[in-house]
Amino acid sequence: MRGRSQGGRGRPGGIPLVLALCLSGTATAAFGNPPAGARAFFLDVTRFRVLERDSGPISYYRVVEDPAGQFLRGVYKPPMTTVTLFADVGDELRTSVERIGFRWRAWVLPVGANECMPGRGDGAANVYIAWKRGLRWYSLKLAWSSGAPVGATCDVTRNPFVASDTVVLRSGAPTGVWQEEEIDPATLFRAHFEGGNPAAEVPELQGIGILTDGDQTRTVSAADYAGFVLYKRVNSASR
Repeated sequence: MRGRSQGGRGRPGGIPLVLALCLSGTATAAFGNPPAGARAFFLDVTRFRVLERDSGPISYYRVVEDPAGQFLRGVYKPPMTTVTLFADVGDELRTSVERIGFRWRAWVLPVGANECMPGRGDGAANVYIAWKRGLRWYSLKLAWSSGAPVGATCDVTRNPFVASDTVVLRSGAPTGVWQEEEIDPATLFRAHFEGGNPAAEVPELQGIGILTDGDQTRTVSAADYAGFVLYKRVNSASR
């Protein structure tokens, strides 16, 4: 799911888009509660597996048992090869997912990293949302950056088989503190891959990925991930 940058600079005007479509837990008390007419589906962290095509031979993630619930911890140390984890959402959640929520906690930000600068695209915490239409994969990488500005869109890739953007959701401190996020995947897809057309068809959702890395800056990176939940629109007969 990692694409090469085309230009490497943040897209102007990105901050209003991200703030409008990505709702942080500090801004809404509704995190963890389904939108009206939707059902919550929780994605257990034990479902995440190494995405072999994008990963080195040694995984540096582990499931941590905690009284508040299990979470995934990634600790990257150079010169390890990066590893991406991925969880398929399953057939029931391919369509009609209205919100995706998760929690993350950065511990160590890679030194000098900046997703909008070529050769520095590392991040303590990254969450991917992936779709597929025919042979083409689409992915949005939601990044907790060391230095790129919140709202920037970076690392833009477009080719016949891959369309991907990196969106900086958080940047810098505080570290060691859980942050809750909630996104509207369909609206974000249309904004990034369909020119904002509200009537554009959204392809089937494939899954959610996570990545903690520091290979480009050759520095340590660490973060935790938990609380993955997908809110699917359901009709009254299926509830």
